[in-house]
Amino acid sequence: MIDTVMHRVSAVFLSILLLSAIPLNGQKKRAATPFVFTPQWTAQAQFAGYYVAQEKGFYEEAGIVVVIEHPNSTRTALDRIRKNQSQATTLPVAQAMEVMDSGIPLVNILQTSMNSGLMLVSRRGKDPLQQRGATASCFRAGFSQLAICMAQEKQLDYNWIEAANMLNLFVAGAIDVALCMSYNEYYQLLQTGLIDLPSEGVVCRLSQEGYNIQEDGVYMTRDAFRKDSERALKFAAASRRGWEYAAEHPDEALEIVMRYVRKHHIATNPVLQRLMLQEILRLMENEDGVRSYTLEPEMVNRCSQLLLEARIIRNPHPIESFRP
Repeated sequence: MIDTVMHRVSAVFLSILLLSAIPLNGQKKRAATPFVFTPQWTAQAQFAGYYVAQEKGFYEEAGIVVVIEHPNSTRTALDRIRKNQSQATTLPVAQAMEVMDSGIPLVNILQTSMNSGLMLVSRRGKDPLQQRGATASCFRAGFSQLAICMAQEKQLDYNWIEAANMLNLFVAGAIDVALCMSYNEYYQLLQTGLIDLPSEGVVCRLSQEGYNIQEDGVYMTRDAFRKDSERALKFAAASRRGWEYAAEHPDEALEIVMRYVRKHHIATNPVLQRLMLQEILRLMENEDGVRSYTLEPEMVNRCSQLLLEARIIRNPHPIESFRP
């Protein structure tokens, strides 16, 4: 009899434990749901601050689980955002504006870039702005809007060719002018030996031609932000902390970048990645040498005006449209 009673008590006690564990497990599962961040390109120092935030535990300290998933040839960062496979990505202001104009409202939760790194580099050994009718490469992944605007405004009549990798085209002489980023393709061209430092005679920096528009920022769809605003803001704050740490500890940041580069089998080298990190950090500073991490109204409005005049977008997108 006693054994029967004890058996029943044990069964009831076990049931209570199991039932009490269900909501705890559910809460733990919800808390561990990752915040997926997809940078706009493959692993490189352009995204050092996010790698640092992950490796130094800043996201964990903020109480969020972050997964960094890079895009590939079949799934771009924008594709992942559209399909709700990622919560956030990085985009230049001009690219974000074009996406918004297509009917996808975006929210900027962190602005890292303060200046444009876009450059035109000539293969003919003369000023790209003096080569009307030249064959010029632009980025197949986008990010070329402002260069196209400037070419139209200056009546350059470029024959634009989209290229995933313009380096081979440049080396082969298949293009006259290459659209580059000052922190990436420009250094690759220098390594080929086809252009030399100082290279100002064959380089046009868009920032010096009235096209200095902010580039990389972190964006989410407005719906995704509304559903997950708390984690989004935590991600932004921890990422900012990661960038500040990278600026203060560039050697350590480079080591972290190289771990991500090797993990993703990216063909690059520490010299190129160090130069990239230095240039990215430079582009993050305003005229006073401060990293403000905010969108500049004048640059956003200027970008909207330029894209409207070039008919790349149909509607104006003032800075208010980017705010959470």
